[in-house]
Amino acid sequence: QVQFVESGGGLVQPGGSLRLSCAASGSIFSIYAMGWYRQAPGKQRELVAHITRGATTNYADSVKGRFTISRDNAKNTVYLQMNSLKPEDTAVYYCNADMAPGIRYPNWGQGTQVTVSS
Repeated sequence: QVQFVESGGGLVQPGGSLRLSCAASGSIFSIYAMGWYRQAPGKQRELVAHITRGATTNYADSVKGRFTISRDNAKNTVYLQMNSLKPEDTAVYYCNADMAPGIRYPNWGQGTQVTVSS
């Protein structure tokens, strides 16, 4: 089983920045891509940003130009630099990995809470 451990969340004022980190460990068959997801209260979990092993990225429209995803393939670690944070970015942020295109590992970590508020 693969474990995901997210860190770096916290309380930040609107316009502020945070950097999230996530390390994957355990029975990793392969990692084709890694991604960050978020779930706000009362809403479904949504994909925020995604990066392949070859560093191809894509972002949700709501975060384009503000968030940057990066990864360290050797460490099975993915990062999310979040700038110009808005109250609507408030959510629990999770990471996950695709073992192959379109095939995501089934388990999730605990997530890390991001709260944007003045």
